[in-house]
Order: sequence, then structure tokens, then C-alpha cells
Amino acid sequence: MSIRARSLGVAGAVAAALAVWAVGEPALGHDLVVEQPGKDATDLGAGAFVTFSLAASLLGLALLAVLERVTAHGLRIWTVTAIVVLALSFFPLTGVEASAGAKTVLALAHVAVAAVLIPAFRYGPPQRRRAGESAEDGEAVGSR
Repeated sequence: MSIRARSLGVAGAVAAALAVWAVGEPALGHDLVVEQPGKDATDLGAGAFVTFSLAASLLGLALLAVLERVTAHGLRIWTVTAIVVLALSFFPLTGVEASAGAKTVLALAHVAVAAVLIPAFRYGPPQRRRAGESAEDGEAVGSR
């Protein structure tokens, strides 16, 4: 898959997180203030949503690039890893003080980023393949 297509996936994931923030805080009025034990309260604005979704997306892209270089099953391994990371990303929400609305908006942002990034990286636009290659992981037909 081209770097352009994957870059669009990253941009789409950031846009999805920002859209969740725009609906959650300005439109519905949920104050996205979280407080961790022993730390001051933090008001999560649009910048935080952009920063964290961009960082997660770029880390995911870097992991995918490495996995594709070191194994023929890089895309499959990355997909499973991305789903596990999504599931684990909800645990920090249980350890912070925030309103139910704020926690819901944060959880929806996690889901929105994954809902864009995973299909964008996994399926993306069709590529030209050499004769004898299958669609998945660029493996030669019959190599499984």
C-alpha cells in the first residue's frame, strides 16, 4: 500500500478523533476534564485529541512498517495487535476521575480512531499486484 494511502488513513483517524471531541464538548457540552490521582485536573481540548490520535496513528504506522519488513504476516499481526491495543486503551479510563459524559467521549474517540485506522491500513485502495500474488500480505498464491 502506498505511503499516500496510509497518510490519508492517519489524517482520517485524527479527523475522526477531532469530530468526536467537537460533538462531545462544544456541541453536547461535556466538560472533558480528567483528574488522575495525585495530579492536577486536565481539561482535554481539541489539541489533546489531535496530539494523542496523531501519535497513536504514527506509532501504529511505524509498527506496521516494521512488521511488513520482518515477516510475511505483518499485516495480520498488526491487525490483531491494533485490536488488542484498542481493548487495552479503555483501562486507563477506569483510573481517572471524570464525568460519565467525559469518559464516554474519550472511549468513543478511541473507537473512532481505530474504526478509521484499522480498515485504512488493512484494506486501503487496491494495489497492482504481480502475477501470482494474493491480495493478503502480498504473498504468492499457494505459499501458505
